[in-house]
Amino acid sequence: MDSKEILARCDHTLLKPDASWAQIRQICDDGVAYGCASVCIPPSFVHQAAGYLDGRLKICTVIGFPNGYSATEVKVFETEDAIRAGAGEIDMVINLGWVKDCRWDDLLAEIQAVKDACRGRILKVIVEACLLTQEEKLKLCEIVTEGRADYLKTSTGFSTGGATREDVALFRAHVGPDVRIKAAGGIRTLEDAAELLRLGADRLGASALVEQVKAGERN
Repeated sequence: MDSKEILARCDHTLLKPDASWAQIRQICDDGVAYGCASVCIPPSFVHQAAGYLDGRLKICTVIGFPNGYSATEVKVFETEDAIRAGAGEIDMVINLGWVKDCRWDDLLAEIQAVKDACRGRILKVIVEACLLTQEEKLKLCEIVTEGRADYLKTSTGFSTGGATREDVALFRAHVGPDVRIKAAGGIRTLEDAAELLRLGADRLGASALVEQVKAGERN
């Protein structure tokens, strides 16, 4: 798998809390130049980026990020606001406390509410796999599928771990046929990216892959 194929399935990501507009604009430029699937950026930059990109690249943003414990009503509002601003894809963090309390009905209702608020846009549900037991991972495959999400996403990249080969393979084997996998967090090399795609990821969330390709071009 060559770098062009990998980047075509990459959400080129910048979610640092101190990200500036100049940095966001640069990843927008790079996302267009290198044929990325989208740029994944903070909600406060979506409107500005949408005007700058003018349809040249899809914009993804994050909801309930990175901890996931906002009220469902807040996540729904964030989603609606992001879509009005120009987001085409939504990455929403689940309430991990509800997972630990086995509040499966509440988790399902929240995913469905955010999916409805997406109004046909892609919804990726971030489960933060590094904080889950094996049993919780399997149960969330069921909940994310039933909730009609488009993707199960492994990680925020802001917790104790990112995407692993084992988790990608596990999720691919247990989500429904209409749910895809987004691997995110700690993907540093094109080799790692290609392996995660081979194991069943359909999309990658990464900040380092474009820079690796650019570095290769300079050498």
